[in-house]
Formats: sequence, structure tokens, C-alpha cells
Amino acid sequence: MSLKTELEAILHHAAIAPLNDRAFLRITGSDATRWLNGMVTNSVQDLAPGEGCYNLLLNAQGRILADCTIFREIDPAEPPSFLLAAHSSQLEAIRQHLDHFIIMDDVELTPAYTEENSLLVLGPEAPARLNAIGIPAQDVLRLIHADSPHGPVLFLTPHTNAFELRADTATIAAITTDLKATEASPEALEALRLIDARPLYGRDITEKYLPQEVNQPQALHFNKGCYLGQEIVERIRSRGQVHRLLTPLTLTGELPTEFPAPIEADGKPVGEITSAALVPLPEGDQILALGYVRREALDTRAALTYSGGSAAPRSASKPLTSTATH
Repeated sequence: MSLKTELEAILHHAAIAPLNDRAFLRITGSDATRWLNGMVTNSVQDLAPGEGCYNLLLNAQGRILADCTIFREIDPAEPPSFLLAAHSSQLEAIRQHLDHFIIMDDVELTPAYTEENSLLVLGPEAPARLNAIGIPAQDVLRLIHADSPHGPVLFLTPHTNAFELRADTATIAAITTDLKATEASPEALEALRLIDARPLYGRDITEKYLPQEVNQPQALHFNKGCYLGQEIVERIRSRGQVHRLLTPLTLTGELPTEFPAPIEADGKPVGEITSAALVPLPEGDQILALGYVRREALDTRAALTYSGGSAAPRSASKPLTSTATH
């Protein structure tokens, strides 16, 4: 199946893909809410049962150590417990970082759902197809324990028109058969990520960047109280802006083969391309990218170049699909 056909299914119908890169950490204990709220950039203390929010984890210098989504678990009993979802390559580093700051706190970190498989279901028809087989799809950031016709399912909504199902192998296989959806390749998911301008930790977000530079305002809460790295975040906020910004780009020329790829304006370095892919769109193939560009170059609309051609910012407020970031 062609990449164009897979993207057509993702953007206009429904598609599925196995998820082999997700891992979970459960945070429990009588101090879990207060302690976890002091470790991440968003307000987990305000989450109702089943709700979730996107977060960054910072060091004391305000540099980004990881990103994750944190859900308050469904059980309404006190004290609350939380489920942290992250890329599997990040989870052990996250666990070690968090564990270092458990001093006199009643907090326990436990790997969760290690024996189960995940399935990603996405596209504008995904909610209707899931509801048709008895799984209650809700188009908000949400964690649900659902009873599918084939067995219990942990149901996560990471972002608009995207749903993550986690269950045993037989249940996932049966649901996959029921959905009768196009299977999306890793290349199609990467194309969608760039269409939606969603950064990937380890490539578009690394420890050298500060929170406001990565252009993910939904990860920051400015009225939640103290947390690790907050002083730097507030200092940047008081200045009103950062010197560079993660920016969605369209490239004209050759697809970069090495990242980061330097960006220049008038012969001077002004940034770098961190991700890029050739994406088949209805109006023709385009090279979509993410990269950091200095604010003065963006503000003056300077002509941006890289070794293989030119780069032009595209508006993150008008993505090519309705899928929201994170």
C-alpha cells in the first residue's frame, strides 16, 4: 500500500497501527499528588479521575529532560494515583529522575501494563468505528477502562482523532479485525507527525532546549505553584519571549539526510532543521519539517536556506489536518 493511500485513510477515514514504543509508570502514595505536581510543568493536581495533561520534566536549570502525558487514574478514592505515559526509550530515565527526588515522601513508582500490547486507532472516522464495536471513544485527553466485546481495554485519548488501546494480545488482535481499518506504516505516522507539527523527544526536543523554545504552550501551567525548573520558566516568561522557536517548515530542494541540518539567513546561522520527510499531499509532494529558527529571522521574514535548498515557515495555527498537538 502506498504512503499516499495510508495518509488518505489517516486524514479522511480511519487507520490503525501497532504501538511498540509506549511505556507506563504508575505513581501512587499519600503524597503522590503534591510531589508529582512539583516535578512537572503542568498542573496534575487539578486533574479529575480519568483526565490527563501533557507535561515536560525539567532539571534545575530549566532544560528539558523528557516529555510525557500524565493521567489521573479512574478510581475516585483518595489518595489519587497517576499513570505516566511516555515513549519507551524515555521511561527508565524518567523513573530514575523522579526517584532521585523521593526523599521523605510517601510515593511509589511502579512500571505498569508491561505485559500488554497497544494499538493506535486514528482518523476522523475512528470514534464512530470504535463506538460501533462497543468502545466509548471520547475526543478529549482521557483515560478509560473499557469492557470491549473481546475483553478489558485500557483506552487512552492522546490527542484529537487518535486513540490508544492497550490490552492482551488476543483482545488487540480481535479488535484489529473488527475495525477493518487501513494499517498505517511508521512512515505514514511520521508524515502525520510533521503535518501536525508534533515534536519528538530526542530529535526535536532535547536537553539543550528551554520549555518556551519548543513552542508547546499546552505543557506549561503558570499558576500551579512551585516545580523543578520553574524559576527559569518564569524568568523567560517575564522577558516576554525566547531567542529561538521550534517552527513548522516547508522545504524546497533536497530532503536533508543528516540532522540537525543548519539553517542560514544572509549567510549567517539562524537555526537548524531537526526533522523532515517527503509527504504526499493532495496538492503534491512536499518536504515538511520542524526546526528551530531565531526570532529575529522569523520577525523580519528573512529568507531561510539550508544546504539542500530553502525553508519557509508554515503556520502552526493552521495545521494541514485537524489533529491537535499531543
